[in-house]
Amino acid sequence: MANSKYSIKVDEVGVKFFLSRQEKKKKKEFWALKDVSFAAKHGEIFGVIGGNGAGKSTLLKIIAGIFPVSQGNVYVKGNIAPLIELGAAINPELTGAENIFLTGSIYKVPRSEIMEKFENIIEFSELRKFINVPVKNYSSGMFIRLAFSSIIFFKPDIILIDEVFAVGDEVFQKKSFEKILSFQREGATILLVTHDAALINRICDRVLVLNRGKEVYLGEAEEAVDFYHKMIKSGEEML
Repeated sequence: MANSKYSIKVDEVGVKFFLSRQEKKKKKEFWALKDVSFAAKHGEIFGVIGGNGAGKSTLLKIIAGIFPVSQGNVYVKGNIAPLIELGAAINPELTGAENIFLTGSIYKVPRSEIMEKFENIIEFSELRKFINVPVKNYSSGMFIRLAFSSIIFFKPDIILIDEVFAVGDEVFQKKSFEKILSFQREGATILLVTHDAALINRICDRVLVLNRGKEVYLGEAEEAVDFYHKMIKSGEEML
């Protein structure tokens, strides 16, 4: 994807799992995704919607490199901030400050850059009084604020978001949302998975609709949301 206007390209991707049937000791194939293709541009906010089990989170995880693909190819250009399973990189035995450096090292951020961003991360997280306390003593809200702040400050080219705007209180949610949009204005690609149709309509450029692991619509946000609502009313959506 050298010199491409796209930062993410998904080409006929499929993800297959095997479900065991204990009574017969046989494995049954289950395709969480099948033949999904799209490309997201630099600076684009690309939405993904669909019902429970549609494959939305699986799609983000293959782009993040968490799940391998069973078929097709995924191409990414740039460093990724995966706001998918917030806190997965956090060690509860370490302090908040130590976890900022740990998270940075996991995402291969140079120590000099972590030190440069350190004060801003603490300020944004609103955890200065507790930054030298072991994370195991944090509340769930404090834990998520630390995890979010530690990831989002390392200049991501691609941000993968899976329903993370329930971060902290309403003021922190608004601040987090504005921070993510500031990266988009600087050219980052945002891939957003959410059930919030109003949010999709408000900020997304294009939207992919998934149903039962398959791509059923790709287009402008308003048209995609309308298609999704009609699909729900017709009873076609997988609930």
